[in-house]
Formats: sequence, C-alpha cells, structure tokens
Amino acid sequence: MKKVSTDKAPAAIGPYSQAIITDDLLFTSGQIPVDPATGEAPEGIEAQAHQSMKNLLAILEAAGTDQTKVIKTTCFLADMADFATFNSVYEQYLTEKPARSCVAAKALPKGVLCEVEAIAELDD
Repeated sequence: MKKVSTDKAPAAIGPYSQAIITDDLLFTSGQIPVDPATGEAPEGIEAQAHQSMKNLLAILEAAGTDQTKVIKTTCFLADMADFATFNSVYEQYLTEKPARSCVAAKALPKGVLCEVEAIAELDD
C-alpha cells in the first residue's frame, strides 16, 4: 500500500491518510469542503459541494489519476433537502457517472454540509 498526500486538499484531521493506493485502485478518505489554503469552509451547500469536489480532484491528481477513472463514490449530506443542489454540482465534476451511494448523516466533521469519498482506477 502507498499513502497519497497533497497540500492541494485539506490535511487529515485525524489518524488517517488522504488516500491509499493498493494494486491498481485508489481509495480516498472523505473530502469535506474545507479550503486547504484557509482551513475554512465556504457558506451554503452549493459552494461546499464545489469545494468538496475540488478537494477530491486534487487527491485524484496527486495519485496520478482523474475524475474519468472514478468507479464509485459515497456522498454524505447533513440534510437530504440539499440533494438536488448537491447533485447539480456533483454532475459537473463526475461526468462519467460512476456508481454512487448518497446518504444523510446526522452530523459531519466541522459542521459542514457535505462530504465525498471515492474509489478510482489508476492511470496505466
């Protein structure tokens, strides 16, 4: 296994890695909408969804892959009322339509509104 780390996404806030590579797969940790430059999350679900996706893309890039190689995502929302807005942002980034689960979570780290994790193939 190989750990993946980039300063273009928020540092892990606990005892875990931003992502792990094993064989030909990348497993990312959940990406919350914290701007790695400021350590702050933007306001509102739309802005937070964009930031979570940007953080995810930064980790994919650091691992040598991209959004077209994402196989599966798991998305967490603090409120399912945000589902449509979250989807409108999500589909701008993951245009290949990977498999996905999306669930409501009672609470997310730092009080954010969304979190996204992914499994992706590595580029050949």
